[in-house]
Amino acid sequence: MKAIWNGKVVAESDETIVVEGNHYFPADSINKDYFEPTETSTVCGWKGTASYYTLNVDGEKNADAAWYYPKAKDAAKEIENYVAFWKGVEVTE
Repeated sequence: MKAIWNGKVVAESDETIVVEGNHYFPADSINKDYFEPTETSTVCGWKGTASYYTLNVDGEKNADAAWYYPKAKDAAKEIENYVAFWKGVEVTE
């Protein structure tokens, strides 16, 4: 699977985990050059508190377009620190 935004592959892995229709990419499969941590967080009742990244590709930013669970609840431990995408990021094979 590949995550593509602004014409660049920002993550690529054969070992994504699909939860609620989202592909979660292993942390070591993202291209860290394109990721900027943000202060944003949200809470999911069964997964825990999500942290976010802004994508920065060729000077264009997509705020909070990626998220992950640094300390997932027990029910979601399999995706702890895995990264998922939205806001126009294309996830494709």
